[in-house]
Amino acid sequence: MKKILLLTFLIMMTMAFGQGKMELVSGDFQALKDQKEVNIEFRFDNVLFMKENFTEAQYLENRKEDVLANPKRGKEGWKQWIGEWERYKKEEYINYFAKGLGKYYKDVIFKKDGSAQYTLIVDTKWLFPGWHGGMIVMEAQLSGNIKLVEASNPSVVLAEVQLNKFDKFIQSKEEVMEYGRIATVYESAGRYLGREIKKSMK
Repeated sequence: MKKILLLTFLIMMTMAFGQGKMELVSGDFQALKDQKEVNIEFRFDNVLFMKENFTEAQYLENRKEDVLANPKRGKEGWKQWIGEWERYKKEEYINYFAKGLGKYYKDVIFKKDGSAQYTLIVDTKWLFPGWHGGMIVMEAQLSGNIKLVEASNPSVVLAEVQLNKFDKFIQSKEEVMEYGRIATVYESAGRYLGREIKKSMK
């Protein structure tokens, strides 16, 4: 009977995520039921960009050429752009993801560099930064996985969610620059994940 109930629960969780963009591929989030705090860790190594699967170095070189070719931006424009790119990558993406999680799932505080029992590891594999053209915006897309692990032993994976060109729209003021659109897709992923975690706790 217990096996049947567990199977039913897992099917319901898969249906709740579903539809290809965000899929629960193993485990569940029941370990978070009595937790007050959860760590977040971001992994941004070896990320590929665009449909061409550029490395980050290749993508940045292309962006540098574009910015320097613009007489209104030039070297100062590039200095500002790359500075913001690094800041968002090191600080803001994880903050936006945590903000998204807290939108619907308010029972837990999600934060980086915490000392909680469990950690959410966001491992980004591929990004499409989208584009901005006046009144028209192409949202960023995100592929990778999110794992809930034991903080003291990360090899113990309690749940894994797969992101497949995730691009669910949310309202944001961060649409003009690439790093802003990427931050927005992390926030959106956090919102959808937080909502589904909350549903699974009922």
